[in-house]
Amino acid sequence: MTLPRLEQIEETARLIATAMKPTPEICWATLSRRCDAEVWVKHENHTPIGAFKIRGGLVYIHNLIHGKQPPAGIIAATRGNHGQSIAYAARRYALDTTIVVPHGNSAETNFAMQALGANLLVHGHDFQAALEYATSQAAVRKLAMIPSFHELLVRGVATCGLEFLRGAPNLETVYVPVGLGSGICAMIAAREALGRTTKVVGVVAENAPAYALSYRAGKPIATESATTIADGVACRVPDMQAVEIINRYAERIVEVSEAEIRAAMRHYFTDTHNVAEGAGAVPLAALLKESEATRGRRVGLVLTGGNVDRTVFAQILR
Repeated sequence: MTLPRLEQIEETARLIATAMKPTPEICWATLSRRCDAEVWVKHENHTPIGAFKIRGGLVYIHNLIHGKQPPAGIIAATRGNHGQSIAYAARRYALDTTIVVPHGNSAETNFAMQALGANLLVHGHDFQAALEYATSQAAVRKLAMIPSFHELLVRGVATCGLEFLRGAPNLETVYVPVGLGSGICAMIAAREALGRTTKVVGVVAENAPAYALSYRAGKPIATESATTIADGVACRVPDMQAVEIINRYAERIVEVSEAEIRAAMRHYFTDTHNVAEGAGAVPLAALLKESEATRGRRVGLVLTGGNVDRTVFAQILR
């Protein structure tokens, strides 16, 4: 996959501006004191779906609709934010949308996708199982299968990186969660397009280490399970294109524990009164884990989303 050029990202930003405003980047004094560093947060929890994925969905669906053969309907698999992104973008064109989620998926996220007009199917024990089922249903129902990692998705999300690297002054390091890889690849694309030297660090859950294993091995390594409070990084089969980009351009991959993720979710609420979902909190968890090395540095965190069920969040806060 070729990383998008600066002019492509800027053109994409103009498209995204028709649906949403740029999200804020804020240097929180309370969070900076906790981390003993100058900490800037990119608030992707402030988009119309409460997550960064909306950017990629808008771009992918726009290109699909304006292609040579627009589909009658689409289907995608998700744990939540990708599905909301696709449903939100598809609603702009009255496009019939089916979203497949695994059993036990967030009830509130499921409701949000249905509120956006998506038809919801529940299948499988995790994201990979839901993905495989969605792919099979796309063939049976003659629907366009919307991937979870694609060049157009990366191009859309790269607008977040462009805003962050331009809006926050001279960031030395940016921590980004790694699910299937669009977020970190997009940040890398923005950095390369701007010619910056900012180090991009990926973060995964210890319970879902596929990309950490792939980074160390230099090739895609799948795992048998990926059970974590951070749904957005619960990946057990990495994408080959994403692995190639991450392994070439990322500074490192940090693994954080379930306890560290939960603590980071609490810290976000205590220090900024923002709700961070598990995947959105993993960058802060990684920064705190590496606090000795980052002391006094100017660091960026991408708070990728705030979509966590009330009952789950209440338990974490307790």
